[in-house]
Amino acid sequence: MKKFLIGLVAGFLLAGLACLITVFAMLRFSERQPSIPGQATLILGLEGQVPEIAPVEMPFPFLRSRTPLTVYETWDLLRKAAADSRIKALVFQPRGVGAGWAKLDQIRSSLLAFKKSGKPVYAFLRNPGMREYYLATAADRIFLTREDLMDVKGLRAEVTHYRRGLDKIGVQMEVEYAGKYKDASDAFVRTSMTPETREVLNAVLDQLYTHLVEVIASSRKRTPEQVRAALDQGPFLAHEAKRLGLVDELLFENQVLDEMKKRLGQGELKKVSHRDYAKIPAISLGLEGRTRIALVTGEGPITRGDGDSLGGDEGIRSAAFSRLLREAGEDSEIKGVIVRVNSPGGDAIASDEILHEMRRLSERKPTVISMSDLAASGGYFISVSGDPILAHANTFTGSIGVVYGKLNLSNLYEKLGFNTEILKRGKNADIDTASAPLSDTGRKKLREGVDFVYRSFVDRVAEGRRKKASEIEPLAQGRLWTGAQAHRHGLVDEIGGLDEALETLRKKAMIGSEEKLRIVRYPRKRSFLELLFSESEVSLREAGLRWKMRAISEKLHLPTAGISQIPLEGMLRIAPYTLRVE
Repeated sequence: MKKFLIGLVAGFLLAGLACLITVFAMLRFSERQPSIPGQATLILGLEGQVPEIAPVEMPFPFLRSRTPLTVYETWDLLRKAAADSRIKALVFQPRGVGAGWAKLDQIRSSLLAFKKSGKPVYAFLRNPGMREYYLATAADRIFLTREDLMDVKGLRAEVTHYRRGLDKIGVQMEVEYAGKYKDASDAFVRTSMTPETREVLNAVLDQLYTHLVEVIASSRKRTPEQVRAALDQGPFLAHEAKRLGLVDELLFENQVLDEMKKRLGQGELKKVSHRDYAKIPAISLGLEGRTRIALVTGEGPITRGDGDSLGGDEGIRSAAFSRLLREAGEDSEIKGVIVRVNSPGGDAIASDEILHEMRRLSERKPTVISMSDLAASGGYFISVSGDPILAHANTFTGSIGVVYGKLNLSNLYEKLGFNTEILKRGKNADIDTASAPLSDTGRKKLREGVDFVYRSFVDRVAEGRRKKASEIEPLAQGRLWTGAQAHRHGLVDEIGGLDEALETLRKKAMIGSEEKLRIVRYPRKRSFLELLFSESEVSLREAGLRWKMRAISEKLHLPTAGISQIPLEGMLRIAPYTLRVE
């Protein structure tokens, strides 16, 4: 029996060692650069979410194939391919892209930059929606299969209100807010949109739709009036899309590749997948030099505390993000910093801590702020360090306002037969209890706090934008602006993405236009083994719960930031509602 147990333990140890060796071998193998043939065609398949922060790098090929490209990786991949003499063409295959309109603008700009190299770009679409078609308009030719449906029909914005449902179960959300447009809590306290919300959403839709029409008209050689008339007929069967000139030909994928083969005059098309090509370092193509700049990325809701992000799932934790800013600021080899923000905001105190660190960074290094899909409320607050701010035309930003929310579950408790008795010392000791409504005294106290935080918000923006508070006040009131609107009102300095941010940083850091840059990313991509050995079991369980909550919230179209990551109570600099324009 003793020998049997020893053998069993030894077997487990050997199996574990074998697994570990296999993992390391796979990691080693996956790090090897692929061989890129001459006269190659790059196949870029963009699918699902396009995050700003890279998720954990998985060593297993079947898992790695599911890892999404980040915005930076897509940009980097296309700039490398444009300069690489071995790459002669691009076949772009977007499908089910989940990015917002600012990220889409960044990707489309990168496709156009690749096309400027003189290399042909073909787009092959499968069941495309507005997002996929918007990206495809950067291509020389657009293809669709003959039985496919093109779900291109314009844009819409939906806002869901839960007030009646909460009333039925006896739950009340008690809210104080500053700013007539600050409607982050309206989903829980109202049954319909306010006039202010309707005004903002219509302005957003007008800009996005006008931009979309102009892009399609320009790329498809149509007038804006023709495009608007065509979109009113959508969605389209494939033959209708071709008749209206929205696509060029109805072909299957292999036929599209044959068309590219003819275009290049090749007997056989030499294909390179984007995942293989992404492993080619930019320095090997002469695109990077010794001058190092940092790209510090913050993505997700802003909350207090520390943490080690699992690919952005934790959002922007104030202590962790501040540490990244300090690391970039204290690195003597870093000549300048781009801070990329994609956040709806969140906790007011956490936002203030990050702004303090952003201003310290600005004192150490030339700094530029680059906004992604969303840099609103607290996301805008942390951006007003006094440095140049760049946003995409369709970035959602502004929302300079404050909201406080507290759940009152007393009616629910009564329905369930619960009884809560409160003993207190201090008149307002029960101000944040969920077992009773706010008293008049408590509401007055909270009103004072909300007004103070709002005034502070306006003052910080005024300082950062070098304006008077009286000039910022009309632009505040919690109103959400697109990047183009914010630029017209002086809330951002320039319209542009990563390329424009790099050029702005060059000027600010006095780096010559011919000097090649090496981009150092913060946070760096983490490997599977780092995750395995650095995270506690509790952290992994919490990460799994966050992922499940986010997935459920997205399925139900619930405000994911408010449910899965940001507490519903406390002083919040949070963007109004979860806005997704389809």
